[in-house]
Amino acid sequence: MPEESVGEVAELYLGNVLYAIERCALSLDDEEKPLDAAFYRGIGRKLADAHGRTKPRSPAPRSPDRP
Repeated sequence: MPEESVGEVAELYLGNVLYAIERCALSLDDEEKPLDAAFYRGIGRKLADAHGRTKPRSPAPRSPDRP
């Protein structure tokens, strides 16, 4: 069985990673460190955006008039 790559593990646990990053950002907000919180939210946004670009697009819905 081949070892999983970092990307495969990150993909598998992406929701958990994004949750942890947001919890970190919330904690930084509570510590009145908005720039640090924004930095981590930026990382989360980049990960979420990159994940969205890797998802295959679903085909366009067909019109009832067209087969």
